[in-house]
Amino acid sequence: MRADREVTVIGGGLAGCEAAWQLLNRGCRVIMYEMKPERFSPAHSSPLLSELVCSNSLRSNAVESAVGLLKEELRCLGSLFMEGADRTAVPAGKSLAVDRQRFSEYIQDKLLSFGGQFHLIHEEIEEISAIPSSGPVVIATGPLTSDALARDIQNLTGSDYLYFYDAISPIVTADSIDEAKTFWASRYQEGDGDYLNCPLDEATYATFREAVLNADKVPLRDFEKPRYFEGCLPIEILAERGELTLLFGPMKPVGLTDPRNGRQPHAIVQLRKENQSGSLLNMVGFQTKLTWPEQRRIFRMIPGLEKAEFSRYGSIHRNTFIHSPALINERLQLRSQPMLFFAGQLAGVEGYVESAAMGLYSGLSIACLLEDRELAPPPDTTALGALIRLITTTAKREFQPMNVNHGIFRPLEVKIKKRERGKEYARRSLTDLAEWMEAERCLTPLKVRLAALD
Repeated sequence: MRADREVTVIGGGLAGCEAAWQLLNRGCRVIMYEMKPERFSPAHSSPLLSELVCSNSLRSNAVESAVGLLKEELRCLGSLFMEGADRTAVPAGKSLAVDRQRFSEYIQDKLLSFGGQFHLIHEEIEEISAIPSSGPVVIATGPLTSDALARDIQNLTGSDYLYFYDAISPIVTADSIDEAKTFWASRYQEGDGDYLNCPLDEATYATFREAVLNADKVPLRDFEKPRYFEGCLPIEILAERGELTLLFGPMKPVGLTDPRNGRQPHAIVQLRKENQSGSLLNMVGFQTKLTWPEQRRIFRMIPGLEKAEFSRYGSIHRNTFIHSPALINERLQLRSQPMLFFAGQLAGVEGYVESAAMGLYSGLSIACLLEDRELAPPPDTTALGALIRLITTTAKREFQPMNVNHGIFRPLEVKIKKRERGKEYARRSLTDLAEWMEAERCLTPLKVRLAALD
C-alpha cells in the first residue's frame, strides 16, 4: 500500500465526480479542480458539480437494453451517479430521467460530506504539469474541455484531436402550452402516459419541415468541419436527409393514438418532464443548431406550442475526445505516462451513463494502483467491459465515440430469439460481473464504509 494516497481529478462533471466517489470511499484524499463558476463553457450554466447540459434523460431503465444493463452494473458497483439518479428521478415511462437541479445538488452534497478528505478547487487547469502533485491524475474534463487544456493534452499525447458536434434540445414552460391541442401518452400504452404529445397532420408537418430547411442556423467556425454524432443529429440535419426522415426519428407517430379522433397522427412532437414538479418540459429529440429567434418562430408552429415560452433554447457545441485506442490501456492509463488516467466522454464514449461508467472504472483502477496491483478489466460479456474493450482496442483509423449497445458485447454462445436476447445478455452479464467483483475485491472497502454509516 502506498503511503501517499492523494489523487487529483480535473473536471467536476459526471465522470470526475464518480471517480472521486470511488476513491474517497477507498480511503484516498481527492483534490478536484473545476473551473466553474470562475469560468463556464458555452453549454454550462450551473455552478454545481455534475451538471447535465443536454437532456435530463438517462435513456432506458430496462435491464434488457444495453444502457439499462449498464445502469444496473453501476448500481452493483456502488455508483454515486446511479444513486443520485434514482433518488431524483422524474416520470419518463420506461426511461430514467432526473430533476437536473436536484441531481447535481445530490452529487455535490455527497462529495462535500467527506470534509477535508475532499478538496474542491474552483480553478481552470491549463497545463497538467502545473498540478502540484506527483500522484495519479484523472483527466475528466469532458467533451467541452477548454481550449488551453485541450492543446496541452494534444501536446502531451502527440496525437491529433478528433471532434464532433452535439446539440441541445430546447426546454419550454408547461403553463405556456395549449393542452387542448395535445395529449399525454407513452408509445403503445393506453391511458395517461409520461409524454406530452403534439400531433401534426400532413400539411402542418410539411410546412414545419420546410421552415426548418430554410431557417437561419448558427454558423460553424471557419476551421472546423461539421461532423455530427449519428445518435444525436440536429433536427435540421435529419430534415435535410429526406422528406420522411423526421418521421422515423424524433417525430415518429408509431404507437400513439390521438384520443380526439382515435387515429394515429401523421407526425408527433413529444415533450418530457424536465423536473419533478412538471413545470418544465424538454422537447424530446429536438437538438438543434437553429438560431434562437428561428427556434422561437418555427417551434411555435407546432400545435400546442403557439405561445410556448422557452426556459432554454437549443444550442450546439464542439465535443472533444482523444483517439483512445491508440493512447490508453485497458485500465484507462495513458500508455506513455501511467500516472495519467482519462475518463468520461473525453476518453471516447458517448452519453451520460457511459461517461459516469468510465469515471467509476478509472477510480477503481487508481485504487488498485495505490495498492500496488493492476485491476483486471471486467469481462466483455458485461456492458462495462464491452465499453472498455471498445475504447482501448478498436482498430480504426478514424475512431468515433459510441453509446453502449449489444453490438459491442461478446456474442452470445447460443442462438436465442431476438426478443429474448436482451434478457440473456443481462443474465450473462450480471453473473459474470459478480464473479469479477469477487475476484477483484472491487467493493470490499465500500461495503465496510456503508455498513459503518448504517
